[in-house]
Amino acid sequence: MSNAHHAPAAPLGGPLVTPTTITLAIFVAIAVAILGVRFVYGMGAVSNLSDGQTWGIWVVYDVMIGSALACGGYVMALLVYIFNRGEYHPMVRPALLASLFGYTLAGMSAAIDLGRYWNFWHVFWPGYAQVNSVMLEVALCVSAYILVMWIEFAPAIFEKFGFRVAQRKLNKVLFFFIALGIVLPTMHQSSLGSMLIVMGNHVHPLWQTTLIPLLFLMTAVTTGFSVVIFESCLASSGFKLQLEMHLLTKLARLMVWTVAAYLVVRVADLALRGALGQLLRPELTAVMCWLELAAFVAPLILLRNEEARHQPAQLFLAAFSLMTGAFLLRINAYLVGYNSGSDWSYFPSVPEIMVTIGIIAMEVLGYIVLVRYLPILPKEETV
Repeated sequence: MSNAHHAPAAPLGGPLVTPTTITLAIFVAIAVAILGVRFVYGMGAVSNLSDGQTWGIWVVYDVMIGSALACGGYVMALLVYIFNRGEYHPMVRPALLASLFGYTLAGMSAAIDLGRYWNFWHVFWPGYAQVNSVMLEVALCVSAYILVMWIEFAPAIFEKFGFRVAQRKLNKVLFFFIALGIVLPTMHQSSLGSMLIVMGNHVHPLWQTTLIPLLFLMTAVTTGFSVVIFESCLASSGFKLQLEMHLLTKLARLMVWTVAAYLVVRVADLALRGALGQLLRPELTAVMCWLELAAFVAPLILLRNEEARHQPAQLFLAAFSLMTGAFLLRINAYLVGYNSGSDWSYFPSVPEIMVTIGIIAMEVLGYIVLVRYLPILPKEETV
């Protein structure tokens, strides 16, 4: 690994009660109240789900999209521990923290969405296993990955409370959990796409392809890069920290290459399947697909040369655009492009939307609290 000097991580400190954290806490409280109604009176009391549309925004956004937006820790582990790019090490803990919250809340959302949530333990009991089920593989991989990330994050907690002996012992076996933390997302991110193949002709031809597992995995990687850049820009602005442009510029270069590779595969797949004509139809699916593709093309334009990659505003916009593309790919495939028949339709209810906002608020609030309390972000060096 690179021998480059890195500033040690340190708690940011500062007040935990601010207008921002109070606002976030209010959204969390609203979500908790709605979930109380859901668990007492059932799913129908707060959602627009039906027998024809059993997956709504809680699964599609909080799990399918939320897990993709939580791939920052995954790509940083690939760079630092697999490709031996030690200069990115200061970005590992912040990315891991965001991934930890994203995946933990995604798992919680999946449990919330289960009609018979009290049977969730069946997922882990071999007697109930459907070994040919893609959904079982996703459930087990995501659950295992959440546990692995908490173990990977434990050194920051041990460091805060001075548990040096426990930290040394964990460091000796941490390589095993890091390896698992790379294998597990590779498996379940592709499997999130495989579930669409199982749905057959219910999914529109623009997204129903045997390459959809590869497309989901590729966008998870590209989104991981964009989320790290996006979070770095927000943390720099929100916490008044120096932006590590020398690292973000290199990440942007990698992001551009991965996005370009994705677009080649995506367009070639549409062409070889004869699905390009679907883009010319005056339908909502075509419009949404054009928006999706445009969101992936935009970063190539915004970061077209080295000068552009050294501009924080360009980096932020490109990262946001790419996150939007990943969002649209999954929303389009699972909701816009999904048709269970003319007798069924779905649009999320206000309580469903408020719970989703509350889960996002919980993630942001948790991130703010922990970076102020635990050694996550690099310590600012004073001159």
